[in-house]
Amino acid sequence: MIRNREELAETPAHETALDCIAAGIEATQPTRVMSEALDRDGSTRTIGDATVDLDDYREVVVVGGGKAAAQMANVIEDVLGDRLTDGVVVTNDPQETDRIAVVEGSHPTPNEAGEEGARRVLSLADDATAETLVLCLISGGGSALLPAPVDGVSLAELQSLTDDLLSSGATIHEINAVRKHLSAIKGGRLAAAAAPATVHSLVLSDVVGDDPSIIASGPTVPDESTYADARDVLDRYDIRPSAAIVERLENGDGERSETPTADDPAFERTELHMLANGFTALAAARSVAEEHGYTPVILSSQVEGEAREAAKTHAAIADEALATGNPVSPPAVLLSGGETTVTLDGDGSGGPNQEFVLSGALTSTSADVVVASVDTDGKDGASDVAGAIADRDALDDERRARAALAANDVYPYLAERGLVVDTGKTGTNVNDLRVLVVGESSDTR
Repeated sequence: MIRNREELAETPAHETALDCIAAGIEATQPTRVMSEALDRDGSTRTIGDATVDLDDYREVVVVGGGKAAAQMANVIEDVLGDRLTDGVVVTNDPQETDRIAVVEGSHPTPNEAGEEGARRVLSLADDATAETLVLCLISGGGSALLPAPVDGVSLAELQSLTDDLLSSGATIHEINAVRKHLSAIKGGRLAAAAAPATVHSLVLSDVVGDDPSIIASGPTVPDESTYADARDVLDRYDIRPSAAIVERLENGDGERSETPTADDPAFERTELHMLANGFTALAAARSVAEEHGYTPVILSSQVEGEAREAAKTHAAIADEALATGNPVSPPAVLLSGGETTVTLDGDGSGGPNQEFVLSGALTSTSADVVVASVDTDGKDGASDVAGAIADRDALDDERRARAALAANDVYPYLAERGLVVDTGKTGTNVNDLRVLVVGESSDTR
């Protein structure tokens, strides 16, 4: 799971942090959570709490997109067997499948292949009838991997806007409010295209709070955001998109049609199943911490905001635990999830998890605090590593460390010191997983 584990496991505390990270990622593997959620018995298929009789449908199709879509497709093929009629998913982590077509798109900026795959997904949805069962596989990254820009807006224009939004410091809720109104598939429009088919969505959440309208920009659920909301986001972050995008957000599709809301008939035959989320990873990490003799505390699964600032708060809690035993007496492991962001002031390389680790290690006054943080998909920001792990003693040039943070160029500093965590693509995505090991347990398992 962690390719460079041997170099990173300097002490039992470091080993504990790495074990917590590995456990969190493994617990949210699509193959694992899909297998636990799905079952079959004759013509019936169990999906979470729902039971579906395939004999009620003339055809069964699979569509979807996200970083975990290929793994999810493999499991659903096994569950459906020869009852599967057709299918296509888009991912940036392709795998070999038997019957469901897997299209390789790009993330976080969409590309031409993703657009083509999204059009194929839409085509299958458009062809669905009242006798069709549509199974939609949704996971983190689906917004970028299923672009399908609306008529009049080019992919190049959408790519440029996506880059601007991602570097602006806007939250995922704000970014997706814009993307929904520039897409033919997001904001419930995939469900509208599939109606009157029966649609079951199987979802791995990468969104703080698990709002299904935000995960992959909610292709099969109602959307309450508006064109006005999208315009407000661009104004708030002083983003100036192309004239075509401005026109679309000002005038809609010519009839000022908003994305479908909860009272739309498109959702009369839709159902959503949340299979895993950030707390799934935290719960697994908590169990590992206990096994290593630490008292675990899950601070929150919903941490947002600037990465370096969130790190200061986490480090302060760790230092408080060492100094006073509050909120927990060491040896302890502090855990949190969610999604922090980086507002780019420089042009360096790195990501929010690496900035979190560097800022946290700089903030803590004790070498008895090990700070680790990864993006569970294995790719932190624009870098090719998952995140980093460090303690105060590992930062041998504090002036350069602070300069790296100021320039958003933390990757070179951390990589030179052997502090980055390399997992490769993990096949899942439930956002950030942060582990602070406070003190050292006498249990060295």
